Amino acid sequence: MPKPFDVIIIGAGAMGVSTTLALANRGVRVLAMDKHSIPNTMGSSHGHSRAIRMGYYEHPDYVPLLRRAYDLWHQWEAASECQLLHMTSGLYMGAADSDLVSGSIRAAREHGLQHEVLSRDEIALRYPQFNLPDDFVAMHEAAAGLLLPELAISTAASRAERAGAELHANEPVIEWKVGSDGVEVRTTTCTYEAEKIVICGGAWSVRLLQNLDVCLKVTRQVVGWVEPVRPERFALGTFPTWALSAPDGNLYYGFPMLADNRGLKLGHHWHAQTTDADTVVREALPGDEDDFRPALTRFLPGADGPLKSIGVCLYTNSPDSHFIIDKHPEHDRVTFACGFSGHGFKFMPVIGEILADLALNGRTDLPIDFLRISRLQRPPSLSLASPSERRGRG
Repeated sequence: MPKPFDVIIIGAGAMGVSTTLALANRGVRVLAMDKHSIPNTMGSSHGHSRAIRMGYYEHPDYVPLLRRAYDLWHQWEAASECQLLHMTSGLYMGAADSDLVSGSIRAAREHGLQHEVLSRDEIALRYPQFNLPDDFVAMHEAAAGLLLPELAISTAASRAERAGAELHANEPVIEWKVGSDGVEVRTTTCTYEAEKIVICGGAWSVRLLQNLDVCLKVTRQVVGWVEPVRPERFALGTFPTWALSAPDGNLYYGFPMLADNRGLKLGHHWHAQTTDADTVVREALPGDEDDFRPALTRFLPGADGPLKSIGVCLYTNSPDSHFIIDKHPEHDRVTFACGFSGHGFKFMPVIGEILADLALNGRTDLPIDFLRISRLQRPPSLSLASPSERRGRG
């Protein structure tokens, strides 16, 4: 007897709704469900801005996926008549041998990406907002900017529903099972049957994929918004999306101010306090401001103004900080994606395309072999690792 759905998506955050849209556009009967609202502020895909860049210091093998992601972002904008991507340019600063700068340049050169390498004096001339050490250089690329995560998710969800998908918000999954003739997903509301499952659980993947022999670490990450004394110097159209590798090994990042003026946003990219997705403290704690304020004081003194707000999001970190995207090694009817480690959102539309390919065909033409789970089952000397992972993260 035919199942009511072809595919059930567990988790309707960025990757889940993107997969839902990709499947619905192919005529697949798809149901997506999420523990919270769609979109929500409980996981990793909120906070009003997310970076997108091509010169990928984490590993050059991401660049072909980024090319496809950019194409799809533009297609999504055309289909929805809504701007999701703002091209601001990207500025990546640090010592010449820092992972951020050297890795970004390596990726750009390996893939023929247009970029410039700027001296400290050239940075000061173009972007006098920054106060940098004398030995700093930067890679600058025009093909970088910021995405609007909440708008992107709600737009993808609406388009998926119009294409025939069914989306259920506020419906937690209790368990999923695989049988000889299909799959079953039990929630707090109902039990559903389908041919296949795609699991995009974000920070909840720790439990949804607990039978996988992979350690996923969820961390509580703080971002802040401040009010510069001269906000016009940091406005969209004037200020770039940026990242900075500090001399002490810390990596900071930030964005230009958006038109609604929530403030200047910046954060500290690191493996922060380990937490649990259901019990994490989402309110600001004493000391949270210390996570990012040093970057303002040292490198952006003109923006070192009053705190407007603090936000908390979650990283779901894989052992090597690279994504894990694959078919389940024990269940052919199950496809999953997890471990986006704080740098996955920009890939949202291409991850949806990849997961749809894997769920329907068992394979994809997009180059994801370096992201498969098998790499984590190899001897450590053969596993994929970024320069920062090999040397130790700050």
